[in-house]
Amino acid sequence: MEAICCAHCQQFFVPNPRIKNQRYCGHAACQRARKTLWQKQKLQVDSDYKTNQKDCQKQWRENHPDYWRNWRAEHPKYTERNRIQQQERNRQRTFKIAKMDVSKTENFIKSGCYFIIPEPFGSAIIAKMDASVQKVRLILDG
Repeated sequence: MEAICCAHCQQFFVPNPRIKNQRYCGHAACQRARKTLWQKQKLQVDSDYKTNQKDCQKQWRENHPDYWRNWRAEHPKYTERNRIQQQERNRQRTFKIAKMDVSKTENFIKSGCYFIIPEPFGSAIIAKMDASVQKVRLILDG
């Protein structure tokens, strides 16, 4: 039988005659890569498989609620490094992060017709891509 090149490690191997169109050798890393690729493709085309995977992950998280808390406690260097990196990413952001629960007691917006116009790319606030005219009517509680 003729040797072929593994799709993952690029090493030549003799394929198993019982496996039609074999593209990966038998090494554990290559088999893991094969399965990962198969699963990625399966998630894209099979909605039932994707739903089942989400349900299994949700059930696992419910059965192991303290997993990530314990993992972070056992890996303080990683946790601190991640915290520092996140702070740096936040500093480099050119836009503001909107919070859903922030509100003021006073409302200075008047009822009327408004244009929603996007900010230029890289500006301080994320906005919609196209401008649209919206009628705004304020209903104030007592």
